[in-house]
Amino acid sequence: MAQEKVALVTGASRGIGKAVAARLAADGHQVVVHYRSHLAEAEETLAACEGRGVILQADLSEENAPAELVAAVKKKFGRLDTLVSNAGMSVDQLLPFIKEESFDRLIDVNVKPSFLLAKACSKMMIKQKGGSIINMTSVVGHMGNMGQSIYAATKAALTGFTKSIAFDLARYNIRANCVAPGFIETDMTSALPEQVQEAILAKIPLGRLGSTAEVAAAVSFLASEHSSYITGSTLHVNGGMMTS
Repeated sequence: MAQEKVALVTGASRGIGKAVAARLAADGHQVVVHYRSHLAEAEETLAACEGRGVILQADLSEENAPAELVAAVKKKFGRLDTLVSNAGMSVDQLLPFIKEESFDRLIDVNVKPSFLLAKACSKMMIKQKGGSIINMTSVVGHMGNMGQSIYAATKAALTGFTKSIAFDLARYNIRANCVAPGFIETDMTSALPEQVQEAILAKIPLGRLGSTAEVAAAVSFLASEHSSYITGSTLHVNGGMMTS
């Protein structure tokens, strides 16, 4: 009998990460629900996974934390088939007012952990002769957005990183891709003023925000054998924003 596949989803206590974890569990994965500081919400995510997996805590911006998280996954399950690097943050500020420490913070949270996680996971996946690494980027990393220059920079960096490791890992049957959400219905977008929401909708050809389930479906595809000939690519989930 084939071993169950195992997926690690970072930042899985809420929003897109929660939806991704639940979808991968429904697809048959054992899911490692990673969280940094919201245990109760991580427990809700595990419940949405119908108990298929475990919860692990880590502040991925701390030294050695990404490698230790992967080691904990290996100890628990002995394998890792899918890595979804979803954890991240944004600092929104116009360029003249951005503090240098904010730039450093976003590199430490949005970029460096994805590099270290992919590095650690790839060693396991090489031994398994296969795996899927999925980095969550953003439409902002491709189009830019007012007040989000350093956030956009980190997401663009992840895109270039993912394309490059796709070359490094293809010989081992390990695929690396990005999912780039546009504006998605989350607590953050629902809290925006009505006029801001209307301005966002005006930029989206499909005329609505996306759902976390739609982003999760894209991740599910890239984690599955249905995408076995896709690597080094970005799957855009943005309602057509990049066509407008």
